[in-house]
Amino acid sequence: MENENNKFFDLMEKYLMGPLGKIAQLKVVRGIMGAGMATIPFTIVGSMFLVFNVLPLTFPFLENFFNDTFFRFSDLYMLANATTMGLLALYFNVSLGYEYAQIISEEDELEISGLNGALLSMFAFFMTIPELLFDNGVVNRVTELTEEVNVVGGWRIGADGVERLGTTGIFVGIVMAIIAVNLYKLCVVKKLIIKLPAEVPAGVSRAFTALIPAFLVAFVVLIMNGILVVFNTDIFRMIQVPFGFVTELTNTWIGVMVIYFLVHALWLVGIHGANIIFALITPITLANLAANAAGANIPLAGEFNNAFVTVGGSGATLLMTFFIAFLAKSKQLQAIGKAAMVPALFNINEPLIFGLPIIYNPFLAIPFFLAPMVSASIAYFAISFEIINPIIALMPWPSPVGIGAFIGTGGDWLAAIVALVAAASAFLIYYPFIKIYDKKLVRQEQGEALQDQV
Repeated sequence: MENENNKFFDLMEKYLMGPLGKIAQLKVVRGIMGAGMATIPFTIVGSMFLVFNVLPLTFPFLENFFNDTFFRFSDLYMLANATTMGLLALYFNVSLGYEYAQIISEEDELEISGLNGALLSMFAFFMTIPELLFDNGVVNRVTELTEEVNVVGGWRIGADGVERLGTTGIFVGIVMAIIAVNLYKLCVVKKLIIKLPAEVPAGVSRAFTALIPAFLVAFVVLIMNGILVVFNTDIFRMIQVPFGFVTELTNTWIGVMVIYFLVHALWLVGIHGANIIFALITPITLANLAANAAGANIPLAGEFNNAFVTVGGSGATLLMTFFIAFLAKSKQLQAIGKAAMVPALFNINEPLIFGLPIIYNPFLAIPFFLAPMVSASIAYFAISFEIINPIIALMPWPSPVGIGAFIGTGGDWLAAIVALVAAASAFLIYYPFIKIYDKKLVRQEQGEALQDQV
């Protein structure tokens, strides 16, 4: 049995941990992870104003009061939402440009400025946004004004401003940041930069350092735009095909199951699976969040993960933590459970993962996979069948069970109940396995006690 378990973990390391571990170490992946983290405070703030705006839907008795007071200023305070969710692609683009450039600077020991990386990324991104038309050998900016469409000088305007700066432009913003920073790096490596004497102030020197890279970025992006417009398309339409497929896949039940399988498979061999997998899909979950706020019904959005699935931390271990703290017979489990209780309330369970341990533990591997997949399924179908509202607002990920679901769905009490049901279901899956593990540890402790007496 032990040999079979070792073979299982060896296969996991070879075919899963190895490839995904290498992906996680890529500079661009770590840059995207950093960019996603950088956008979170702003999206949370914007989301809270949206939740405030939908309170009368949850508490109808407030409707008249809100109509006479707060809603008179709705267009004012909802600017906080419009300038976060409505500019999400810009936040991602600038943050990634900075983070990616900083990583390259530190690890490749190149004189690359994070600020220049951010500005060059934004420069490249903005050149891709205007819609162009190639007609009779002439390139023109699109202008179309109708009741449904509002495109002025190539800039398509939506409810919250330029549409392509919102969630529809996230993937283009990421791609353009990667292109811009790598062109900047190329210039530095090939010494195609203007370097001023050391006596020149740092701000002035940095500005001139970006001059030639800015020209190169401009030429590359303009040539790319020109080629694409001749074929009656642009970078947004090109990227929509592969990224649209990935987005659709992650929004299916099978896709959600694959995500949680990968997260927990990585954890079992000692890699922080949530950091790796959710770093890659955060742009999708944020785009889905904005779509839900506009009326869509997509389960995997915002903090779906911490609101419904991994309550107590990866593996959905919240109630299991309290069980071992108070009802386990093993002194080891009791001690670990009591130490892990408070962090678990805020979806932090590293003390449990490394203390039980869960990693490389064949006794707990099956429930660690299965519990979050079951809780994710419960929440997924509850949203898909419109039993509860979808996530429309981003809550901080450490929000305790029920609270994140309630506020994240705009005040749906039933969502909080579904979160509790999901947590209870996860515990029922853990129960027989943790009982077996508890008995094993008790036998070990008794054996050690007998040896001590001898």
